[in-house]
Amino acid sequence: MNVRYSNEPIDTASCDLLVVGVGPTAFGDGAASGPIAQLDAKFGGRLLPELRHRRFKGGEGAALVIPTMDRIAARELLVVGIGDGIWSALRVAAGKAGREARSLHAQSVMVSLPGLDTATANRVVEAMVAGNYQWQAYKPEEERSPAASDWTVLGVDAPANAAQAQVRAKWQGWARDLVNAPAADIYPESLAAKARELAALPGVTVEVWDAARCKAEGLVGITAVGQGSSRPPVMIHVTYRAKDAKDHVALVGKGVTFDSGGLSIKPSDAMITMRCDMGGSATMLATTGLVAELGLAVDLDCFVGAAENMVSGDSYKLGDILRYNNGVTVEIHNTDAEGRLVLADCLIEASKIPTVSTILDSATLTGACVVALGDDFTGLFTDDDALANELLDAARTDGEGLWRLPLHAPYKELLKSDHAQIKNVGSRAAGATTAALFLQHFVKDKRWAHLDIAGPAFMDKANSRYAAGGTGEMVRSLATFLARRAG
Repeated sequence: MNVRYSNEPIDTASCDLLVVGVGPTAFGDGAASGPIAQLDAKFGGRLLPELRHRRFKGGEGAALVIPTMDRIAARELLVVGIGDGIWSALRVAAGKAGREARSLHAQSVMVSLPGLDTATANRVVEAMVAGNYQWQAYKPEEERSPAASDWTVLGVDAPANAAQAQVRAKWQGWARDLVNAPAADIYPESLAAKARELAALPGVTVEVWDAARCKAEGLVGITAVGQGSSRPPVMIHVTYRAKDAKDHVALVGKGVTFDSGGLSIKPSDAMITMRCDMGGSATMLATTGLVAELGLAVDLDCFVGAAENMVSGDSYKLGDILRYNNGVTVEIHNTDAEGRLVLADCLIEASKIPTVSTILDSATLTGACVVALGDDFTGLFTDDDALANELLDAARTDGEGLWRLPLHAPYKELLKSDHAQIKNVGSRAAGATTAALFLQHFVKDKRWAHLDIAGPAFMDKANSRYAAGGTGEMVRSLATFLARRAG
């Protein structure tokens, strides 16, 4: 993938697809100006009337393909609506451009969006590449559409950090590939093999504890959840050590590579997408790779609890009681609330590192969070206002949805067990909050935030930003958060 920035005239831009952003003002009483006016002149004054005739009004998310018939150097013209032109609308337009470029088999794409500057140009590139992504590993060769290889942003000088956009887009795509792969391909040991690839990056080491080591070390959650599968569980620990690090952060990801629900088995329609239940691990591993490739001045320890939650005679059972390494005992009331059990082991391990200032965990944890926020928002839980604001601001910068939900301490009563300290589920009410409160039992003396990515991690249907499947949502926002910590 090649990305460049250019101030060349729009009407001479030679490419497979020229993308031009247009707002409602272009269709007002006054004469149109800017790029769309230049193109209208090249079309002999027929472009704007044609857009009006086809009821294109420049609204956010609107898109129209116009054959150029050699009137301009580009093979095809895509006009995208930018609405009021604010950053969120430009992001939608960029994602739409990426999606349309894929469907049009465009290899070279040039984009002109009004209002861009060096601060937002990189973000537009990332949104376009994300929109252009499509997972096709099992499609017949003749049915595959190639990704665009050359992207040009028109009308803006190259940002000082222009190369970062390609790196950030690459690692988001890496996370999406992991999430999209079927569970026959990505299981605990193969996920560990993918994590080992990160060791090729400067400053990165990878250690994997196999099932026997997990059991010997007292990782009772990973062991219990994974014991019902013929694929043994593992714990993955990736470290990145920077030069002159300004901070030390631990990342924790849920790596349930397939979730049948265990003995509390899911119905088929709820199980079909459960290869995505390792989305939290993909997010955190990709973030670690991204930070390492950019060489950011922040030390990282990334922990992943990887297991398959399957049904067999060896499956963990309702009524089982687990005793964690920090002394907390947990009674199992639902084997389909397994993600928090593997996260708990990893949170304990992360809390042991004296120099870690902050722990962030990411997991496709609860359907309750999806009910509350839908598919566009990750739920954020923390009792640290400053940390919440850091994460929210990073997500706003990158155009990813993040919404703070209450970590309401009185709801801990809902987790009380008659036979252990806590149980692994609360009542039907406040399910996302009680899941976060469960995790809080395993964090000690660290700033901590929990990210419930159950909504945006995987799209059942394509939308203007993403193809159906894994999204890699929050990889870029976490990288921005960590870049700011690095100074």
